[in-house]
Amino acid sequence: MSTLELAREGNVHVITLSNGERDNTFTLDALAAWRTALDQVEDSSGDGCLLIRCDHPKTFCNGIDLAWLMAQPAETVARFITKLENFLIRLSLLNLPVVAAINGNAYAGGALLANCCDFRLMRADRGRLCYSEINIKMSFTPVMFEVVRLQHDAQAAWEMTMTGRAIGGEEAAQRRVVDRALPLEQLDAAARQLAGELAGRHRPTYTQLKRGLRPAMMALARERNITLR
Repeated sequence: MSTLELAREGNVHVITLSNGERDNTFTLDALAAWRTALDQVEDSSGDGCLLIRCDHPKTFCNGIDLAWLMAQPAETVARFITKLENFLIRLSLLNLPVVAAINGNAYAGGALLANCCDFRLMRADRGRLCYSEINIKMSFTPVMFEVVRLQHDAQAAWEMTMTGRAIGGEEAAQRRVVDRALPLEQLDAAARQLAGELAGRHRPTYTQLKRGLRPAMMALARERNITLR
């Protein structure tokens, strides 16, 4: 089953999450699809932007597929967590602008996915962002803590982590968890417009600035020998 689709619209690369029946969750197969897509985006020439969106009306991404993970042997679980962490590091340092159009729920790892994007637009009226780890008695890994710290508002990050409370788009925008909250019928067009504008930025300079502003993620990439284009 396909988990995502990659298309190119001019100089905007568009990843559409397409496994809504499974809440666009992360498994080893899903991470392999992400890796292939990011390889193509990273290796593309010229300026550009990546837009991450979803075709499901309710769920953007609900993080790890826990039912799948619990059925795996310990060595597979360990391998999966490492691959998920490396994916988050890589996305946060991708060599071009990254925009997320969050049209539905983004829980746990889905909220971390959103944090790794440079700009986040969210549906205002429905959908929630949540770090649900405290509710399911799981902690973040050290890498995931650094991804939480990418959130613009430290107090909001603290409260969301320690309470597990889910917040909607309007509150998320007010607290700078996302950049803007819009009606659903405006979300996709606004995200595409922003992606088109960012695609005109000089790619090497943009990449250098982003990575300079994310030193902890750069340190993790070096520590793990993650190749950055």
